[in-house]
Amino acid sequence: MVEYDGPDGPPLLIAHGLFGSARNWNVIAKRLSATRPVITVDMRNHGNSPWHDRHIYDDLATDLAQVITTPMDVLGHSMGGKAAMVLACTHPAKLRRLVVADIAPISYSHTQMGPLDAMRSVDLSAVDTRADAAAQLSGIDPALVPFLLQSLDARRKRWKLNLDVLAADMDNIIGFPKVTGQFDGPTLFLSGGASDYVTRDHRPKIKTLFPNAKFAKIPNAGHWLHAEKPHEFEAAVSAFLNMDHS
Repeated sequence: MVEYDGPDGPPLLIAHGLFGSARNWNVIAKRLSATRPVITVDMRNHGNSPWHDRHIYDDLATDLAQVITTPMDVLGHSMGGKAAMVLACTHPAKLRRLVVADIAPISYSHTQMGPLDAMRSVDLSAVDTRADAAAQLSGIDPALVPFLLQSLDARRKRWKLNLDVLAADMDNIIGFPKVTGQFDGPTLFLSGGASDYVTRDHRPKIKTLFPNAKFAKIPNAGHWLHAEKPHEFEAAVSAFLNMDHS
């Protein structure tokens, strides 16, 4: 967990996506801390957080709930967005506002086994630097390589990702659990204009769980909207969090 001091105000908790870490959000977290305290976390089986033998959203939501000691605003991207949605529906009193970045509360047909298998195929015994690992990563989008390498501890010759458990629970990761509650608070579904992760067809399901949901898109941004358009992303999040929703 990384804490960024800011002026007195509702704290913001940020939950990263699959294969990510708190450090991926360093720049945006620092900027958002100009108006509020910000906390970024490593999700279980990622970064410096403990490894567990399963990776399901009920557990990820419980992990986030344990971090929240006073009601917070919560921002989650992709996997972190699904965890944040489950958190909001099961522990609504812990949230003030919710921002879900480019993900919907549905099961997707895609899989992330390609990058995962690529990381598992790296011969770590032959890795002394990240460049050594980059040379072995093949069969994936080259743009993903620098992102994945942020989770490599080359000195210790290990991935800071529990790859075997993430693989075993991939169906759960791309899925979405049944939840019976809902979150009535202000909610923003912020999507990339060039992404197909959140469509109009998803809105009825979203509105069932989040009746006060609003929708916005960042033009010319894909699924990694916060990395592709960081200033626009930060501006949209700030505008929503600072808005009077009374």
